[in-house]
Amino acid sequence: MDAPAPAPEPLLTWPELLARPRPTPDASVPYGPEPLQRVDLWLPAGAGPHPVVLMVHGGCWQSEVADRRIMNWVADDLRVRGVAVWNIDYRGVDRAGGSYPGTFRDAAAAADALREHAPRHRLDHRRLPAIGHSAGGHLALWLAARHRLPADSPLRAGDPLPIARVISLGGLPDLELAARPPGSGCGTEVVAALTGGRYADTSVPRLLPIDAEQLLINGREDGIVPLSFAEDYVRRARAAGDLVELRLFDRTGHVELIAPESVAWSAVAAQVERWLERGR
Repeated sequence: MDAPAPAPEPLLTWPELLARPRPTPDASVPYGPEPLQRVDLWLPAGAGPHPVVLMVHGGCWQSEVADRRIMNWVADDLRVRGVAVWNIDYRGVDRAGGSYPGTFRDAAAAADALREHAPRHRLDHRRLPAIGHSAGGHLALWLAARHRLPADSPLRAGDPLPIARVISLGGLPDLELAARPPGSGCGTEVVAALTGGRYADTSVPRLLPIDAEQLLINGREDGIVPLSFAEDYVRRARAAGDLVELRLFDRTGHVELIAPESVAWSAVAAQVERWLERGR
């Protein structure tokens, strides 16, 4: 009789990730007067200029669920690899000033602040990649798409910082899909609170093509964001003419996507290094 197959390794949980010693950034930069209007800067050793990645945390667009510190472990991993990280925060739908248009305006202002602070910290943001996890995956894609916002959108302002490439980790790019039952682990009501039913300037498929190279990374065991969200978006983005790739990882849930020891994150870091090397 054959021996029974070994039980699969359990998926990583949020408490297990959050219980780890948390690395700290090199600086915290305000872009507005509110406590959540801040960016954490992670700087590699050396004088620079440093290649830099824009990073956006998730948490179902709710500040009570997560803030920028949930990305500290992967931000530190990139710092060790010689890549600076501009890790932004923003007011979620559960904070005064959040929802529409505040959450989007915060993300945009935080991203654009990189241009102002880059010379002081010797940051090279040419061909800038962005990485977003979960709800941050949506915001990272949306930030890359801002040049496509309708002319009458209240979210359209200034000269958006160009983002050449985006990695969405278990993201929710299509807010219209996420707003319909069964939705995602975030719930349909939070999308309604985020957008107020406005999708023309908030849902990424409405802005296609966004003219950025895109990589979607998802875990096959993700219990928060259905794989169909990524698969549907990739079909639509390719049909619109964007360069998009989807990579799926076995024995990977939602948390592993931002755990530096995971196979999924190793793929992210390797892709960032290839992009930055190609862009020099």
